[in-house]
Amino acid sequence: EYNGFEQISINFVNEKLQQFFNHHMFVVEQEEYVKEGIDWVMVDFGMDLAAAIIMFEKPMGIWAILEEESLFPKATDKSFEEKLKASLGKLPVFLKPQSKTDKNAHFAISHYAGVVSYNVTNWLDKNKDPVNDSVVEILKSTSSVPLLVHLWRDHAGQPLTA
Repeated sequence: EYNGFEQISINFVNEKLQQFFNHHMFVVEQEEYVKEGIDWVMVDFGMDLAAAIIMFEKPMGIWAILEEESLFPKATDKSFEEKLKASLGKLPVFLKPQSKTDKNAHFAISHYAGVVSYNVTNWLDKNKDPVNDSVVEILKSTSSVPLLVHLWRDHAGQPLTA
């Protein structure tokens, strides 16, 4: 068993949620203490999350590289892996794989909750996964939300009549 595309997506969202929680529960609360004149020394909570989040979101971060590689018809799991390592390999949160369950893991990330190794097998295919034409047609033809109809207006869809 290995950590793939779905797991890194979950871990990224968890990282963002933890950052949001830390900011609102600790940073905002401490600012309130200062406003109220409570004798308080500010404590830095959650900034250790920033490095991993930035690595995902920066212009040549994980998501941007994945999106770029997904656009190239000849891109492979190997070319994606190589581009990740070339672009992110020097970052302190981008590590060599350390998996005991997946000897073929390609890299690891130092997340807030710990180090997780990932295998990039099939990430490009999963990122290209199109919305099913039948689903698009249902969204276009049955939605009472004008925005949904507008968003899918240029998609061919699949006529529902037989």
